[in-house]
Amino acid sequence: MCGPRAWSGQVIAHPAFAVDPWCLRECGLDLEVLAQSESLFALSNGHVGWRGNLDEGEPHGLPGTYLNGVFEFRPLPYAEAGFSYPESGQTIINVTNGKVMRLLVDGEPLDLRYGTLHSHERVLDFRAGVLERSVLWTTPSGCTVRIRSTRLVSLTQRAIAAIAYEVEAVDRQVQVVLQSELVANEQLPPQGGDPRVAAVLDSVLVAEDDFARGSRLRLVHRTVRSGLRVAVAADHLIDGPAGTSAAAESGPDVSRLTVTSQLAPGECLRVVKTVAHGWSGARSLPAVRDQVDAALAGAAEIGWAGLLAGQRAYLDDFWTHADVEVEGDAEIQQAVRFALFHVLQAAACAEERAIPAKGLTGSGYDGHCFWDTEAYVLPMLVHTAPAAVGQALRWRHATLPAARARAAKLGLAGAAFPWRTINGDECSAYWPAGTAAFHVNADIADAVVRYTSATSDLAFEREVGLELLVHTARLWRSLGYHDGAGVFHLDGVTGPDEYGAVADDNIYTNVMAQQNLLAAADAVARHRQAALSLGVDDEETAAWRDAAARIAMPFNAVLGVHEQSVGFTTHQVWDFAATAPESYPLMLHFPYFDLYRKQVCKQADLVFAMQQRGDLFTAEQKAANFAYYEAVTVRDSSLSASSQAVLAAEVGHLRLAYDYLGEAALMDLADLEHNTRDGIHLASLAGTWIALVTGFGGMRHQSNALAFAPRLPEQLTRLAFAVQFQQRCIRVDITHQDAVYTLLEGSDLEISHHGQPLTVTRHSPCRAAVPAAPQLPEPRQAAGRVPLRRTWAADHQHGAEDPSRAH
Repeated sequence: MCGPRAWSGQVIAHPAFAVDPWCLRECGLDLEVLAQSESLFALSNGHVGWRGNLDEGEPHGLPGTYLNGVFEFRPLPYAEAGFSYPESGQTIINVTNGKVMRLLVDGEPLDLRYGTLHSHERVLDFRAGVLERSVLWTTPSGCTVRIRSTRLVSLTQRAIAAIAYEVEAVDRQVQVVLQSELVANEQLPPQGGDPRVAAVLDSVLVAEDDFARGSRLRLVHRTVRSGLRVAVAADHLIDGPAGTSAAAESGPDVSRLTVTSQLAPGECLRVVKTVAHGWSGARSLPAVRDQVDAALAGAAEIGWAGLLAGQRAYLDDFWTHADVEVEGDAEIQQAVRFALFHVLQAAACAEERAIPAKGLTGSGYDGHCFWDTEAYVLPMLVHTAPAAVGQALRWRHATLPAARARAAKLGLAGAAFPWRTINGDECSAYWPAGTAAFHVNADIADAVVRYTSATSDLAFEREVGLELLVHTARLWRSLGYHDGAGVFHLDGVTGPDEYGAVADDNIYTNVMAQQNLLAAADAVARHRQAALSLGVDDEETAAWRDAAARIAMPFNAVLGVHEQSVGFTTHQVWDFAATAPESYPLMLHFPYFDLYRKQVCKQADLVFAMQQRGDLFTAEQKAANFAYYEAVTVRDSSLSASSQAVLAAEVGHLRLAYDYLGEAALMDLADLEHNTRDGIHLASLAGTWIALVTGFGGMRHQSNALAFAPRLPEQLTRLAFAVQFQQRCIRVDITHQDAVYTLLEGSDLEISHHGQPLTVTRHSPCRAAVPAAPQLPEPRQAAGRVPLRRTWAADHQHGAEDPSRAH
């Protein structure tokens, strides 16, 4: 996950993109950033994902229709085989595309590369949950038409997506032919440099059934190696002038409805297309076929208006319980709502499937789920859409057999969850930074603890959480050991910082493992009967508590800072001054062995440990640690900026925290990593919320309670947000002077404000003064790695760059 260095993206900073608090609006069309905009305008519900491709199918950057969990196996080639190396990977595939609405006007195809494009606007509406498009175009021969379309992927009907497509004649009578298609095995851009992988992923869908009759279309395919059956069906409502006709035809990879109409000036042809998606690795062809037909029947009963109303009602409820208001920076306001909308889309109907790093917006990272789902995405969702967190953790629970098998293969007890996966099997080729990243176990355990605490869902803890906690705890006890002094060590592990692989006593891993061990022991005490079925006894839980109590936390007393891992602060410091700007990210320009033996951090590691386990560090230690690691952290990962923002805000560097907030918030909207074309960065989007709510809002969720320590940077005049916690919804409204806590739903809630206990009731909001931030020396960053100074002027649409901070 590589990172940015300057505001050099071409997306939101592009003149075609406007800043609006409740939508993403593109006024114009630039084919140079078409692939990036397809990711930004993607629609999903966690089960179905439609990239924001143009309705007509071409031109496109990367066609994309995804079903969560549908993948193909691919080879993982090695120069030399090694024990326990994964032999095959998994790659998300582009399934049957139901978005295509090809239009011909007097025989000329609507292709915006030709003719005259007078206007083109797309709007992703965060409240309505739709993508709207309007086009005014003149054919090469001089016929002008106006096209309007509205697209949705339903948040209430899991299998359904739909398009309302309308074409209007403007200046003369024209014949229009609209071809609504289902297309399988679309030609895709190259998949990378390995021809073996490209060959595997070419034409991955084998036709099993096709159908076209009346207004109904259907295709059924099966993947070649993973053996997954995919069905996509469509139905249409046609509204046009007298004489409008339609004909259906079908073949193995294309099923098509062709609608023909003569339009006088001002007349319209309107087609509403409803598309149903389904897949299974077990059900028969008739069963999967019938599944999508039934989904279409259900959608038909609701109708287009009902789908729109359901979408709006779902999002109205979501924004009531999750909205974040920012005053003083309109770009950040837009960015945080964009982030909330996309993270919700990725999880809403995932229903015991993974939440991939890119959601269902692109094929980046091969569609894999990583540790950052539990570490970044779920901490946001647990306070904004908690039901989705329970579903995501049930998916992890379903993959326990694979995780236990992997642990056994590695000679360890318990479960070893994979570094990256789609179906639960490790699908990353051997790589020290990933293979030794056992902290994913503790991240999953942390998500279990957060969800159970935030929802009081003890049934979930007993049925799902307990087993996850027990098997993750067993791994730590078998992986670690007590030395002669009784200290418990975890050697040869990799923390979040992938430039510090296979290290001893990585603090992040240790403190998260400590929490995992204690949480498992506590859960066993609450659910003794269920624990007995897992073979847990008092001796085992006592060993967990003993290991947790004696966990190693390396500290350099001379420097007065904690060490990211044993000996880290004694390593040679990377020569940042001699590293050219174009040599970042470092892992693409230097050998890993050189990175592993130097003081250089790809991303926040010890800093992230202080965010997650702040109770283990004093305020003085946090300030000293933050300053020390600022000087060696290069942010070659999209995960870093939000964590640095949180700790910068906590220790008092509010200006710096604001700079890091900007970097996290605009990761995709400004295409800072130059790979938004492959899909959005879901964890960085969640990090935008984290930087605002846990950074400037100072919210901490620890020990079954919420605590707040808010402070705003001078650039923001107000921050307000709503969070859910233990069947309550609380609103926090912060200015530079004070914070007001209002209970919107539920019974009285005990919280704290800068250490002061408060009781918030439905009838009595609490107001408390915001103390000034401590005055600390400004920390120094590595040469060339200073975050860009964030500025925002209310009288222009785009963030201005301060030349003094540019690189």
